[in-house]
Amino acid sequence: MNRKAQDHHIQILNQGRIQVAGQFMWGSNYTFLVKVETEQETLLAVYKPLRGERPLWDFTPGTLAAREVAAYLTSTSLGWDLVPPTVMRDDGPAGPGSLQLYLEVDPERHYFTFSDEERQRLRPVVAFDVLINNADRKGGHILLGPDNHLWLIDHGVCFHQDYKLRTVAWDFVGEPIPEVITNDLDAFRQRLATDEDLYAAYSALLSQTEIDALGMRAEELITDGHFPEPDGVRPYPWPLV
Repeated sequence: MNRKAQDHHIQILNQGRIQVAGQFMWGSNYTFLVKVETEQETLLAVYKPLRGERPLWDFTPGTLAAREVAAYLTSTSLGWDLVPPTVMRDDGPAGPGSLQLYLEVDPERHYFTFSDEERQRLRPVVAFDVLINNADRKGGHILLGPDNHLWLIDHGVCFHQDYKLRTVAWDFVGEPIPEVITNDLDAFRQRLATDEDLYAAYSALLSQTEIDALGMRAEELITDGHFPEPDGVRPYPWPLV
């Protein structure tokens, strides 16, 4: 999705009227399919209200929706276009929550059904999950669109200041991180440290400690230069899909 299309979708997600069209019945938190309507266009989106979040012992209550938006902000800031356009809306049908463009994808085309060739495309995905400290990268969260574009969804439990990485994608352990990825990470790290607008955008979504930890993880990936090994007693999410 090019930048113009992203901006167009973000505008509609920010300004359109929201109408509930259905509810997703899987998952721990309440999640709804909604129509987002303007006079000219209607989009489908995934709405995750704060009121529908199941409390977690290690994440501050009422912060998961903001983390969804922070994942999109990180994806676009890196220039990787991995996360669908996502915004926060205060006026959702069930109150404040995140609103993400709904993807027209085949749910059976995911990590566990990818070919070996398709899995070779996942190096940016792995780096992204380490950077955002993703605590729940299931196989069904890595999808391919009809045009073979890689998409990542479900980022409510990311950006914790403590190590939380749990993912199914340990494909490249110990391999050097490609230079093109480390260059993007370095540019992102510098922007996070110097770009006041970017820092302000993160400050509306994450705590100061979490933003500092994000910068530190970028620095560690660049300095080490290799995809990390699992570190902890539970490196995989559950369920896996």
